[in-house]
Amino acid sequence: MQKESFVRRYGLLIGTGLAVGAAAVLLTFLGNPANMGFCIACFLRDIAGALNFQRAGFDAEVGTGIVQYIRPEVIGLVLGSTAIAMAKKEFRPKGGSSPMIRFILAVFVMIGALVFLGCPLRMVIRIGGGDLNAVVGLVGFALGIIIGILVLKRGFSLRRAYQQSMAEGLIFPALMLALLALLVLRPDFIIFSAKGPGSMAAPVLVALAVALVIGVLAQRSRLCMVGGIRDAVMFRDFRLISAFAAIIVAVLVGNLLLGSFKPGFAEQPIAHSETLWNLLGMVLVGWGSVLLGGCPLRQLILAGEGNTDSAVTVTGFIVGAAVSHNFGLASSATGIGTGPVAVAVAIGFVVMAVISVMNMQKLN
Repeated sequence: MQKESFVRRYGLLIGTGLAVGAAAVLLTFLGNPANMGFCIACFLRDIAGALNFQRAGFDAEVGTGIVQYIRPEVIGLVLGSTAIAMAKKEFRPKGGSSPMIRFILAVFVMIGALVFLGCPLRMVIRIGGGDLNAVVGLVGFALGIIIGILVLKRGFSLRRAYQQSMAEGLIFPALMLALLALLVLRPDFIIFSAKGPGSMAAPVLVALAVALVIGVLAQRSRLCMVGGIRDAVMFRDFRLISAFAAIIVAVLVGNLLLGSFKPGFAEQPIAHSETLWNLLGMVLVGWGSVLLGGCPLRQLILAGEGNTDSAVTVTGFIVGAAVSHNFGLASSATGIGTGPVAVAVAIGFVVMAVISVMNMQKLN
């Protein structure tokens, strides 16, 4: 009975975590950048570049930069979520819960993620690859979540969401289909990198198929990187964090089998070793994700279910990616960006503090 209870309670989440980790290793093996089988922040940044919202590393002679590509993984995650939500009658469009606040929070979450060079999902993938800079990021992520938990305990809320029309809920999945068409047709006005991380990609059909499966699993399991630590601290509920751990295990095993496990701080792929900024970037991500109610991966899955607040949040991520690169806030393998990184991160903390206080129900 105990074994059956454990399987029922943890089986889907652990299975999803193992599948995500295995998929990340597979996609990297097939062409995605190292330690980047999945990275919601990086992939949305690439999509922003493909749509000409940012031109990082742009070379006028060849007409491309280094991080411009329509990532089919993002499309697959959303459409997989949409398909299973409809099949299970869980596609219920809703929204209207402080959309502009969510947009602003998302912009600063993305800025923090690109200072660190990765979303929470890439953070655990990097840990599985031996990148100790990501362990520093994990400490910052946990600190940010703890700050968010303290805010939640003071009654923080972005107010209730309301039922929306089916047409409203379908807009975001429809946009993903439009992106897929642009990826396949490759019109001249869409930019595709000829060098750099944006030029490294698994075959489109394989990446799309893998992401569709992960989108289904993530929707059914409610997988969330921030939710794992939040629930463990607040409720002593370790279900979500079990998936978090399973991703690391699967990536670690995969890297060991492929001979690509390289522990250390130095010379990690698409990463830097500036400890303070790895820490602070992920504090911003952790805090903002708690206020938003989920990590970037979870926001994509919710948007696929018809949640228009999450669709607005993802839009904020894309804008945040464009801002990060256009103003020199995004880091690179050589270190943090050349722009006003400290100012941007400080503003992010101030904005989150103000939003936190203004939306508390218990001020005394």
